[in-house]
Amino acid sequence: LPWRFAAFRRLMGVFLLNGIASAVPATLVLFFVQDQIQASADQAPWFLTLYFAGGALSLPLWLAAIRRIGLARAWGFGMALSVATFVGVSLLGAGDSTGFAWACALSGLALGADLAVPGALLNGLIATLGFRGQAEGAFLGWWSLATKLNLALAAGTALPLLSLWGYVPGSQAPAALQALTWAYVLLPCVLKLCAAMGLYVFFIRPRSLV
Repeated sequence: LPWRFAAFRRLMGVFLLNGIASAVPATLVLFFVQDQIQASADQAPWFLTLYFAGGALSLPLWLAAIRRIGLARAWGFGMALSVATFVGVSLLGAGDSTGFAWACALSGLALGADLAVPGALLNGLIATLGFRGQAEGAFLGWWSLATKLNLALAAGTALPLLSLWGYVPGSQAPAALQALTWAYVLLPCVLKLCAAMGLYVFFIRPRSLV
């Protein structure tokens, strides 16, 4: 049923692209911390804590942004913040633990938009299409499947690319570290920009979900 509607297909496409873009760094973060940043093993949990704490603490800010500029535009700003942060990450190297900590906090801030907006857009779409109280399960079931699929697609994309580009965990060769940076930074940015373009074309510019 949900796939009959272009609005759902478009929203799912944006959601998948954005979700894979977020899942790729989650898949590779420990490699990046250990080999590119060369941080100590006990620092990695603190980086993850900053990321998730930033996401949780930023929710009130994103809710305020949603009230002011709307769901789709708020999500777009979150995507833009994420891309800008990862461009900065591409400049980091060995010993830049402080810079990476800031990047984790800013990425967490962008994560707040991913937590607050997509589900609300889906909820509004269900209501707009007239399926409130009738077929939410079908829409939410596909949505949950896509959430899990994001992680599988991220691992299935990033890890083979790393191997193809010559990176193996623990390598300090410049070419291997460059490949790791491409996979950790460039690939998510490209996917996130594609998601932002879809968001603009299908939801921001027409100002409609249907």
